[in-house]
Amino acid sequence: MEVTIRDDFIKLGQVLKLANVVQDGVEAKYVIQEGKVKVNGEVDLRRGRKIHPGDVITYGDEEIVVIG
Repeated sequence: MEVTIRDDFIKLGQVLKLANVVQDGVEAKYVIQEGKVKVNGEVDLRRGRKIHPGDVITYGDEEIVVIG
């Protein structure tokens, strides 16, 4: 799945919401804090992590590629 952004970056929680893999920011917060989300193959516990075009987010069976 691809998520297109217009700015230089987007926050990790926002990517999960845009990709419709979580319902809202609260759910995004919990799945990130529980270590269920990987950014470029590494677990990241920061909901505010800046995600740039080219980054790959993995949550469950979903792989989200951010493009600019």
